[in-house]
Amino acid sequence: MKRFLLLGLIPSLLFAGQGELPPAFDLRNVGGKSFVSAVKSQSGGTCWTHGAMAAIESNLMLGGAWLGSGETGEANLAEYHLDWWNGFNQHFNGDITPETGGLTVHQGGDYRVAAAYLARGGGAVRDVDAQSFSIAPGQVDAKYRFFYVRDIEWLTVGAGLESLDDVKRAIAEGGAIGTALAWSGSFYTNNTFYQPPSSTMDPNHAVTIVGWDDAKATQAPKPGAWLVKNSWGSGWGNGGYFWLSYHDKIAGRHPEMGAVSFRGVEPMRFKRVYHHDYHGWRDTKNVSEAFNSFVARGGGLREREVLRAVSFYTAVSEVQYTVAVYGAFENGELEDLLLSQEGVMETAGFHTVDTHWPVRLEAGKSFHIYLRLSAGGHPFDKTSNVPLLLGGQGRPIVKSKAAPGQSFYRAGSRWVDLTGDDASANFCIKALAVDE
Repeated sequence: MKRFLLLGLIPSLLFAGQGELPPAFDLRNVGGKSFVSAVKSQSGGTCWTHGAMAAIESNLMLGGAWLGSGETGEANLAEYHLDWWNGFNQHFNGDITPETGGLTVHQGGDYRVAAAYLARGGGAVRDVDAQSFSIAPGQVDAKYRFFYVRDIEWLTVGAGLESLDDVKRAIAEGGAIGTALAWSGSFYTNNTFYQPPSSTMDPNHAVTIVGWDDAKATQAPKPGAWLVKNSWGSGWGNGGYFWLSYHDKIAGRHPEMGAVSFRGVEPMRFKRVYHHDYHGWRDTKNVSEAFNSFVARGGGLREREVLRAVSFYTAVSEVQYTVAVYGAFENGELEDLLLSQEGVMETAGFHTVDTHWPVRLEAGKSFHIYLRLSAGGHPFDKTSNVPLLLGGQGRPIVKSKAAPGQSFYRAGSRWVDLTGDDASANFCIKALAVDE
C-alpha cells in the first residue's frame, strides 16, 4: 500500500518535542512552503462544505498525497459535489427512494454530514470533476478521482484551554482544521473575532483554522487567536483571512464543530465500502460489543474480493478496540473467526484500520464485522432530526432505513438485533474491500 510523507518536512521534525510548540505558526509559510489552498468565495449556505474541503485540501498538500497521486498545483476539491450528494437533502437520500424531506440544498449542513459522505466513499472529488452550484453534477463518473479520508477527529481546546496544544498539533501535523462560529458584525473588529460566553447565538458559519498566535490581541480579555481562512473571497478581511480568539464561545469548544481534523487523506484505493449506516453517526448506543453482517458482492470476473480495512466511530477519546471478522453467524453465535486485532483510538471520531492480513470474500456469502469498544458506546445511524447549525434553519427530519439481520449488539449472553430498538437503526461499522 502506498503511503505519502510530508513533502520536505516530516511532521515529527516540525517540533523537536511534545512540549515545544512555537508561540506562532502559519501553514501558509512552513519552511517557505504553503500547505493551504486558495481562498474561495462560497455561493449560498455552503460554508460547511468549504470548511471541510479546505481542511482536506490542506492535508492532501501537507501529506504529499495530492502531488504523489499525479495531480499538479495545489489541491482543489469540489465543495458543491458534497453539497448536492451528501445524502441528507431533498435532492438525494440514498436510503430512501423516492427522496422525501431532509435538508435543503445550498442551505446548510455540518461536519457530521460531511463525515457520513466521506466515510461511505461518496467523496471527496476534484474541483475539475464535479464543481457545479446551479445544476447538480453527476454523482459518479468514470473520469472522477476520489479521495478517501481515513480519520476524522473531533477535538476541543477544553474549558480552560487545557487541550489547546492538542488542537495546535492537529494543525501542524495534519493540516488545517474545520471549526464554526456564530457570525455577527458586533463580534468582529479590526479583522479579529470574539463571541463572549454571555452571547446566546448558536453556530451559523464554518471556517478553517490554518495557524495561531499566542500573543495576538482580540476583543477577548486575554490574548491568543487562531489564524482563520474564510470562504467569502480574497477581497474580504486580510486576503480572505482573519483572527479568531482562543476564548471564543464556539470555535475550538463546540463538541461537534469546534475543531474537526481530516487526516490521512489518500487516493481512494478501495473498490467497495460495505455499510448500512448511510447517514453515519446520528446517536450512540450504550453497549460495548456490536457487529454488522454483510453479503459479499464479488470482485469482477473471478467473483472474489479481499477485505483490507475496517472503519468505525468512537464517541469518546482513549478507547481500546477489538476488531474481528467472522465467516458465519449461526444459532445466535459468531463462528469461523478469520481475523482479530486490537488497538487504541486516542481521539473521538471516525477511524479506518487496515487489517493485518487480507481476508478473502466470496460473492454471495455472508461475513460479519465485530467491534468491541471499551468506552463511550457504539455510534449508530437512524432516522433523526438534523440541526442545521451552519447556514440553515430548523431541524428537518432525515430518514434512514435498516433491515433485520444487519446490525446486532450484545446484551448479556445474547446478540440482539438493533432494529428491535429502532427499525431505522444501523451501527457505524464498515468493511472496505479491493478486488483480489
